[in-house]
Amino acid sequence: MPRHSQPGRSLGVLVPVLILASACAVGPSVRPVIAVNDGGQSTGSSAPVPTGQLPPLDKPQNPSVSWSDCTSATKARLAETATSLSFQCGRITTPLDAPGQPGVGDVSLSLLKAGDGAIPLVVVNDATGAPGTLYAARLAAKLPPELLKTFSVIGMDRRGTGASEPAQCIPGGARAEIAEFDPNSTQLDDLSAAAKQASQACVLELDDRLQALDSWRTAGDLEQLRQALGVNRLNAVGHGEGSRVLTLYADRFGSHTGRLVLDGSPDPILDPPGAAQAGALGAEATFDAFAANCRTRGCSLGSDPKKSTLALLDQLRQHPKTARLSVGEAVHAVLMGLADRAAWAALADAINAALQGNVDALAQFAAPLSTVVDGDPPLLDTQLITGCNDMQMRLPPEQISGMVTDWKAKAPLFGGLFAQQLLLCSSWPVPAQQLPAPGGHNAPPILVLSTADDPITPEAGTQRTARQLASGVLVSWEGGGHGALTQSSCATAAVQHFLVDAQIPTDGTACPP
Repeated sequence: MPRHSQPGRSLGVLVPVLILASACAVGPSVRPVIAVNDGGQSTGSSAPVPTGQLPPLDKPQNPSVSWSDCTSATKARLAETATSLSFQCGRITTPLDAPGQPGVGDVSLSLLKAGDGAIPLVVVNDATGAPGTLYAARLAAKLPPELLKTFSVIGMDRRGTGASEPAQCIPGGARAEIAEFDPNSTQLDDLSAAAKQASQACVLELDDRLQALDSWRTAGDLEQLRQALGVNRLNAVGHGEGSRVLTLYADRFGSHTGRLVLDGSPDPILDPPGAAQAGALGAEATFDAFAANCRTRGCSLGSDPKKSTLALLDQLRQHPKTARLSVGEAVHAVLMGLADRAAWAALADAINAALQGNVDALAQFAAPLSTVVDGDPPLLDTQLITGCNDMQMRLPPEQISGMVTDWKAKAPLFGGLFAQQLLLCSSWPVPAQQLPAPGGHNAPPILVLSTADDPITPEAGTQRTARQLASGVLVSWEGGGHGALTQSSCATAAVQHFLVDAQIPTDGTACPP
């Protein structure tokens, strides 16, 4: 497969529609108010930390990861991002822990280290997004240099993703049917058949590995990584759905939990249909923010970007054989473009070009969903596996068909898509145990960042996570895109003070757009 580079390649859209909540407004914009707690660097231990304080930073003792330089190869993957950082790569092996065969087998996980700071800072990305090693490299290139004087950023490709024994089991025809399906269609037989084919193929190919690819076991992988890094406590940042992995870690391994930051988080309260509907409304609200930004800039979509985008979708429906881009791919592309705030200008130009008959730029936004890009496997496979393994509810097609009709009236761009995604797990084996709601009762304070217009993990769900956590501290950014870290200077400063200086922001702090 040829290697590509495209602007909107970092986020997919399957898993979030099963776990999101709607966006809502926040309080007035102010700079973060920082409340200072003691807490400097030390070698530390797993001794209890006083309530309301952050644990000290402990330097690695006898780490077991063998690192080798991979700077040139990583910079080739970062073609769109200039950086002077050096990069090292390594691997660890963790127990597979298949439900039917606990303790039998293992899985090899790919790692990347960015920078030379003494303290490891692990970052966990969405299962629906770029592999963790690539995400870590991109994030490190944008973080404040002061933060990287203290920390080195550690990325891990989650099991089944990137270079961590990637799971690529969906037949090509089924993958294309899912990615290209018209989001407005209420006749779901073909989509249901594709989902069944995908499920059957993955069950046959992955066997005992299948249900070992989930968030619960990924949290266990983080504990193995902590031990391999030689630290007493895990300091980490979770992005989007990756935040759920960190809340699971905090509940399971509270005595080894260090300074955690959740940058956007799935809704911990709503059931899958409620979360999917809220997600559709949140994505629609993010498009409205994109449209307002577009008008302010005088972008190529004119005075009514939403009308222009809906016109494009109608155009693609009317000429499906000559368009070279399906209406389903176009909706996926827009959603994936909305997730990357820096790509909004390019997204507007891509939509406008597609209206003029040139769909290439818009197609690039959706390409990572169903094709190999830069050597990374299609996102759809691991999205389907992790999403369905994390969710117990299965809904009948006739119920979902009614949701498509109802939701597309409320969210014309994304309502149908988010409803249809609930069908994709209908033939999937039901996991034996449901993921618990986050509690964090034995964890130190956890910093939670929400974004007002986030199309992947909308604000209301992230705010509910902060309230659900016994030690959650919320900082809200009134901007748009998926995640606030490095997008908002205010939120980034709060994260830096939290991680480096053990300074805890005032709960409810709001950051301006």
